[in-house]
Amino acid sequence: MMRTFANWEEVPIFDSEEAEAEFWVENRPDLRLMEAATAGNAEAAESVTITLRIDPRMLARIKRLARSRYLNYQSMIKQWLSERMEDELREK
Repeated sequence: MMRTFANWEEVPIFDSEEAEAEFWVENRPDLRLMEAATAGNAEAAESVTITLRIDPRMLARIKRLARSRYLNYQSMIKQWLSERMEDELREK
């Protein structure tokens, strides 16, 4: 049975492509999560460009995760930041 997850943090960091493939056979993102990740394009006109230095190995892993979800890696990072910001605001 396919399991649906509602938060990107539920997706583990994989040790191998085989482990990643096994995960995606049994798991899929909730439709709202996918819509939220693609909704970022509507805000492009209102966005500000920043420069962020990041370890190249980390960026490679982020890009691989994004590709496995058929997402643009920058959109996925923005989604992660948005989710974390909401979590932080709820905790206060």
